[in-house]
Amino acid sequence: MKNFYLFPFILLVGIIAGCSSSGVVSRSYKAKGVDLKQYKTYSWAKPGNEEYQLQYDKKINIPFIIALANAELQKKGFRQDNENPQAIFVTDTRVEDRVAYSQSPQMSVGFGVGGPGYFGAFSAPVAGGQVTEQRYQQGMLFIEMYDVKTRKLLWRGWAEKKITFRNDIEADIRKGVKDIFIRLPVRHK
Repeated sequence: MKNFYLFPFILLVGIIAGCSSSGVVSRSYKAKGVDLKQYKTYSWAKPGNEEYQLQYDKKINIPFIIALANAELQKKGFRQDNENPQAIFVTDTRVEDRVAYSQSPQMSVGFGVGGPGYFGAFSAPVAGGQVTEQRYQQGMLFIEMYDVKTRKLLWRGWAEKKITFRNDIEADIRKGVKDIFIRLPVRHK
């Protein structure tokens, strides 16, 4: 009988622990057929578009992101070489307005086959409720790795999080950069 109560308790603890996470979600992409182990030196570059560079220079968190990224790259065995790098990294941030829709959980419940809240000759609850719209902002951080000679994209990592007035932006950036570089599939010795 004790096991009967133990499972719901463990499930509840797992749900609470999952909800208390940082909310930063990271992903990555690696170009097919590329061996990232051959790239050992790197440098940083600005995005190529001159008009875009003006916006980029005004982003106050870019130097902080690059400093964190340098530390993560060094942990992976990369060496920064601004004179003759094998790879170029580019970083950027963006905030997008988004909309999410949700439905209040309201179920019609009835008795027997074909009663209120049931459809057809079998019992199946019918969902109801009000659909609500929620507008929010999503903060995104991108880091890309390019081959210096071919200028082709080798790897891209990004992280994103819903922005609220309670966000600790510095902590979110730290978590985002770390999570992105965990996904970089190379470690030099």
